Amino acid sequence: MGMFSESVDVLCSPEGQPVSLTWGGRSYDVCAEPMRWYERRQWWAEDSRAPLGSGPGIVDHEIWRVQVLPAPDGAAGSNATEEPLTLDLSRHIRSGRWRLLRIHDALRPRTA
Repeated sequence: MGMFSESVDVLCSPEGQPVSLTWGGRSYDVCAEPMRWYERRQWWAEDSRAPLGSGPGIVDHEIWRVQVLPAPDGAAGSNATEEPLTLDLSRHIRSGRWRLLRIHDALRPRTA
């Protein structure tokens, strides 16, 4: 699993759930139900002072785990043989910006 922070463009459903993204000049479609959770961040190390009355976005990161396939490029079945990528994305609540945090290794069947 690789861990880093890189900006991505994410298109969401009206309910706020990721449905597609653009990363590294390539478009991807979400191909499975995404999962969402929140992680604590070290806000005291990142911000000199938390504004009074601000909570969401200061203490927690909104994290989405998505499985994506490259968006079809017009060629029939162009992504039929590709394995989905599993990515963890973070949305900054105040700005709405998205970052790619982790790329998970694909599970491959073991051969004897």
